[in-house]
Amino acid sequence: MKTPKTFEAGLARLEEVLALLQDEKTPLADAVKLYAEAAQLIAGCDEALQKAKLEICEIDQALGMQGEEAAP
Repeated sequence: MKTPKTFEAGLARLEEVLALLQDEKTPLADAVKLYAEAAQLIAGCDEALQKAKLEICEIDQALGMQGEEAAP
């Protein structure tokens, strides 16, 4: 499976995969492959969210440091 380039693309594909997994016409063999793909997509989306959280924390810390330096 090719890793999506963006969080949004990964989430969109995950939604597609979940819809296919819910479809009772999906053969078991395909469902197993889809399940594996969903697990990879979830891990990729979680990683993207963790990176974004870290960036936000770094920004917050930088802003906090600026505010402390400006105080007399």
